[in-house]
Parts: sequence; C-alpha cells; structure tokens
Amino acid sequence: QVQLVESGGGLVQAGGSLKLSCAASGQTFNAVRMGWFRQALGKEREFVSAISWNVGITYYADSVKGRFTISRDIAMKTVYLQMNSLKPDDTGVYYCAADLRGSTWHRPELYDYWGQGTQVTVSR
Repeated sequence: QVQLVESGGGLVQAGGSLKLSCAASGQTFNAVRMGWFRQALGKEREFVSAISWNVGITYYADSVKGRFTISRDIAMKTVYLQMNSLKPDDTGVYYCAADLRGSTWHRPELYDYWGQGTQVTVSR
C-alpha cells in the first residue's frame, strides 16, 4: 500500500508562483512514474506533468510547458511541481498519483494510487 500526501497549494495572483510537494510513504514504494493531475470545478481531471521515478524523464501537458517543472527527490520519496507564471486557468485541485506498472504518462485511470489533493487558486 502506498500513501501520497500533497501540500503547497494556496491562493496566488496571476503571474505568481507556487511549489507543490507530494510525499510518498508505505511499506514499499516502487513507482515507475509519478504524475500530477488537476481538476477544475465542473471539469474532468486532466494531466499536468509526470516523471519517471528512476531515470527522471519528464513529460508535460502543452498548457503548462515552459511554466511548470516537475522534479523528484528519491531519498525523500517526494515529487515536486514548481509552478511559475500562474494563470487563472490553472485554478483547480491538484492531485499527485503513482503509476506502479509503467502503464501510462497521462491517463488518470491507469494510475494506481492517488493523494487527497491540494487546492490551487489563481486570482486575476
């Protein structure tokens, strides 16, 4: 069993920055990839970014390329999402997720474990 706990969300003005963290715990942690997703009110959950846990290959949604950076600290079992130049459209609940099978980069239904989410609100 894997537990994921996100932190770092909050309220920020457009153009500002936030850094999200996702700490993993459990008896064993052997994720192939870690991903960040977000869900705005009334919309479906969408892919934001992912990173391969061992090699560190990264992948981004087009909407966040050049503004967001995903990284991980293997020793701390933590994945981060640095978000710069935030826009009101970035508002939503941000979730981290663990893919233990190497099934996907961007399909939420194929991730195995999820955190509880952290709210990000970007004001105009």
